Amino acid sequence: MAIGFMEVQLLKANDLKVTDFFGKIDPYVVIQYRGQEQRSTVANGQGRNPTWNEKFMFRAEYPTGSGDQYKLILKIMDKDTFSKDDSLGQAIIYVKDLLAQGIENGGAKLQALKYRVIDENNSYCGEVDVAISFTPKVEEKFIGEDIGGWKESCY
Repeated sequence: MAIGFMEVQLLKANDLKVTDFFGKIDPYVVIQYRGQEQRSTVANGQGRNPTWNEKFMFRAEYPTGSGDQYKLILKIMDKDTFSKDDSLGQAIIYVKDLLAQGIENGGAKLQALKYRVIDENNSYCGEVDVAISFTPKVEEKFIGEDIGGWKESCY
């Protein structure tokens, strides 16, 4: 099993659905991966087309089992002042192939792509732009002065 770091760059969202009575939303994103959770800042006053440009790091292991374990979930939420925050929908990104490629090549990157945001009824609610990269953790192979199986001499 290989361990590494997955960097998620949350760029922006477009055409998010409006849930507030007054037609204004203050979106933020909760990003989940294998029991880890991080949250973006709230895009106050940016409405249906917010921009974040934020990066988040997650610990990732490969291989670990079934494809469902490789889901990166982005839950788009609307920050409400006086009531419970509303869900605007979510996007799911499967990163199994990215991790496999990263292990094989010493790293892998998905350029910024648009992912569909859907609600609990699988209805389209907008899109979110995300870039993802994976870098395997390099294991220390040499200890002390051991280099290539030979000890360095002092001569």
